[in-house]
Amino acid sequence: MSKPRVQISSVSEAHANKVATRKAVGYVPFEDADQQLYSDLGFKSGLEIHQQLDTRKKLFCRCPAGLYQKDGEYDAEVIRHMRPTLSEMGEYDGTALMERRTKKNIFYRLKHETACTYDVDDTPPFKINHEALGIALEVALLLKTKIVGELHIARKQYLDGSIPTGFQRTAIIGIEGMIPLAKKDVRIIQLSIEEDSCREVSDRGHDRVYTTDRLGIPLIELVTYPDMKCPAEVAEAAQYLRYLTRSTGHVRVGIGAGREDVNVSITGSTRIEIKGVARIKWIPMLTHVEAFRQKALLVIRDKLTDVVSDPDKWSTTTRDISAEELRNHGVELPMTQTDHSRIAIINLPGFAGILSHFTQPGQVFADELSGRVKVIACLEKPNLLHSEQDTPTLPSSLFSLQADQLGASVNDAQVIVWGPSEDVTTAIETIEERCLMAFQGVPNETRKALAGGDTLFERVLPGPDRMYPDTDSAPIAIREELIEERRQGLPVDVSHRMKQLAEWDIPVDTHNYILRNNLGAVIERIINDLEIAPRFVGTLFGHTLKHIKRKFGSSNSFDDEQVYDVLAFLTKRNLHRELAGQMLAIVYQHPHMDMESVLTTVGYKPATMEQLLSFIPVLKEKFRQISRSKDQYAYLSWVMGNLRSQAIGNVPLRDLKRSVEEAVTNG
Repeated sequence: MSKPRVQISSVSEAHANKVATRKAVGYVPFEDADQQLYSDLGFKSGLEIHQQLDTRKKLFCRCPAGLYQKDGEYDAEVIRHMRPTLSEMGEYDGTALMERRTKKNIFYRLKHETACTYDVDDTPPFKINHEALGIALEVALLLKTKIVGELHIARKQYLDGSIPTGFQRTAIIGIEGMIPLAKKDVRIIQLSIEEDSCREVSDRGHDRVYTTDRLGIPLIELVTYPDMKCPAEVAEAAQYLRYLTRSTGHVRVGIGAGREDVNVSITGSTRIEIKGVARIKWIPMLTHVEAFRQKALLVIRDKLTDVVSDPDKWSTTTRDISAEELRNHGVELPMTQTDHSRIAIINLPGFAGILSHFTQPGQVFADELSGRVKVIACLEKPNLLHSEQDTPTLPSSLFSLQADQLGASVNDAQVIVWGPSEDVTTAIETIEERCLMAFQGVPNETRKALAGGDTLFERVLPGPDRMYPDTDSAPIAIREELIEERRQGLPVDVSHRMKQLAEWDIPVDTHNYILRNNLGAVIERIINDLEIAPRFVGTLFGHTLKHIKRKFGSSNSFDDEQVYDVLAFLTKRNLHRELAGQMLAIVYQHPHMDMESVLTTVGYKPATMEQLLSFIPVLKEKFRQISRSKDQYAYLSWVMGNLRSQAIGNVPLRDLKRSVEEAVTNG
């Protein structure tokens, strides 16, 4: 008896399936979610924070740290190919096996100022950078961890090519710490010190390019327990840890200096790592979407197991076809892959309705396949077509005429992949593997964060046995005197700074700027030494200075401590502090200019209240000439606008306004 003819979904059917499956997953937009929703999902999340330390040298060699080369600027290039090796237990790491299948050419671009033979393991490591070790100890103390008595350096396998040696040197500094959030404490698993990896330039096809300027820069890794039960708590913890590390004054800032990896899971799922989150403000949406992606995959699992009675016997059927055969059915392949030496159709038994099944906003299950094909088979997107697309790409006749060869039925779905023959073979294996994983639910993997809140497959999660002792490095005793020395110089606790800002009545919208730029100490010094109102000082930093920096761009010469100098100068000269904003704009652009010259540049001229009020009769007459308005408020505003520039620095604007109102009323 012949099998039922294959039915290719129409555009409307595919769209309707996507909408229906989104409802089946119970997806709730982020803005409508509440804590009960996350509790029902069984949401939990933990953080892995990576923060570069501001040292002069790298961690295990004496190359300078923090010198970055421009794209396309390098003195030499090294190419390497990664291959897996057996562990002590006679096993291969899953990530290593995946990377081997990609057949990547790894290119490293070097500048002689920042690279040496240590980078390629041709020179043993120097002793650990003690400047970096001291900073790491300081952070460990701020986290309230238990400091280890002896530092043991280990090798952690890095299998994506981002470290030329294939491993990273790392050592645990402290364990079992804690940070306080608004409504709970979050436990810290450990703090480690390690060397940073290379900076990726591009990754296309079989070629991945790195620069080595970042390689070896001292880095700390903070790992929390999965204590966060909603996306807002994850972002709050990330911000707190950011403030904490920056409070030391010894960490690097800027793009790439601090990076967050976020681990997310829900009930019935497994840990998924969202790698390299560039901005903390992305975290709430990323974790929200990932929780529902995992729920969608669990729903897909249940649907598949209802249709396929024995997943262990499940397998695909593949048939090669020609581009001409596709054109006869009106199908033109996207030209992303220039080499179309092989085109294959793959039948997926029981997957009808699954390829167009919602997984995350803007993505369906077919994107899970496409993502892996891109990474593992190195076929750039678009790299596949499928029978449930919501664009009219595949006519029903294409598969109906090949039902016998494919062994297809109405319960099946089909995928077309194309490209170089060897890569297509890898793609077919990858698609079958990912479909088999769908019967289990959520596969262990690392995913790449996107700004919109969705994610893409990056690689499988490394195995648990990726670390082993570094035989090139002797243990290092952590002396009690060194710990006490660092304890004596600890900055004020971040939680205390937060309470101070609230007690000082500093506007809430300035708190983030003040804390992430570590301005609490200089603000406190200004308040105590110069006896200036805290609210004015906080606003000067969090509003005025922030605006000045945005307007004029970054400055390597300006120091935030110069705000103290400006206010001290105004206090000494008995000039009103409202002049500080104008002076700061000049100081920011010309940090080495003396204060008297700055005062002259802003056009300051001394004037008393009486002198300012003496201009009112003239201004009153001029207003009558240029305006017919009888509105008293408009007149007062016009007068204040004309007197403002002369008043700043001489009298408080609030007092001037009151005096002008009295003068006009009495006049």
